[in-house]
Amino acid sequence: KRLYQVWHGRNKFLCGGRLIFGPDASSLVLSTFLIGGPAVTFAAKMAVRIAHMDAAAPIFVVGLILTLLNLLFLFMTASTNPGIVPRNRKARESDTSSSLASTDWINATAPNLSAPKTRDVYVNGHTIKVKYCDTCSLYRPPRASHCSICNNCVQRFDHHCPWVNQCIGVRNYRSFILFVSTSTILCIYVFTFSLLCLLKQPGRMWYAMSRDIVSVILIVYCFISVWFVGGLTVFHFYLMCTNQTTYENFRFRYDKKENPYNKGVINNVREILLSKTAASLVDFRRWVAAGEEEDGTQVSDSVSNKFAGDIFRSNKEIGNVETG
Repeated sequence: KRLYQVWHGRNKFLCGGRLIFGPDASSLVLSTFLIGGPAVTFAAKMAVRIAHMDAAAPIFVVGLILTLLNLLFLFMTASTNPGIVPRNRKARESDTSSSLASTDWINATAPNLSAPKTRDVYVNGHTIKVKYCDTCSLYRPPRASHCSICNNCVQRFDHHCPWVNQCIGVRNYRSFILFVSTSTILCIYVFTFSLLCLLKQPGRMWYAMSRDIVSVILIVYCFISVWFVGGLTVFHFYLMCTNQTTYENFRFRYDKKENPYNKGVINNVREILLSKTAASLVDFRRWVAAGEEEDGTQVSDSVSNKFAGDIFRSNKEIGNVETG
């Protein structure tokens, strides 16, 4: 079998493990309907008006492009591996002395350990506490957290979004930002031109509204929706500019101490929008041997190199650790 067929997370896989979704597909269908329904209605309305209004054709084309982009970013966010951290199947059974090197726990070279609940690591000169995950049997990399809905540890965990049925992490945060941004632009676009169509109707406003019920419904729907998606867009642009995650912000992680990941607004935005997408740490399509555990892997060397190379710095062998 391939790894995705025996994976113990709650994810759903399609196309032979190439696409990975969250556990509840109905929420993604609902989001598609909430976006596509009004957008298609608006496009159909503009298509009918093309013969009678010169500006209807470009309005129709731009609205169609925005809708397709919005649905594309929705699908990209929902079907992408958010940055799942591979589990460590080597159980740590016995206690050990405090002379464990800082990289031993990440590459699982010492399997017979009774791991403390937290451990100190250094990121950009700052001390960061990383927690031990009992489900995945590893210390979570900095900024990672375990999603109880998908049952996975996720790199740079932001939140689990029920509207896209997926965790938002290091590998799909960019497409999520683009999704909420295009949703806001689409709402404003449909609201504006639906209102203009209504104002161009002859007669008084109430009479015009009675003759163009579709525009009235679109105006009300977009007016309500833009407060949600618009507020979400502004909030995430703030998080992006300050290099925070929703999880960190809601826990007031950097209210009383400096954010070690903050590189300045320009570099923070560049890191999210212009940097190369992080490589997946789990190959869900690889073959696993019969009887191999669900994850079929221990923490690989690539994970060790990524999280224990340039990021982790230990001034001494870690001896003083909090036991949680």
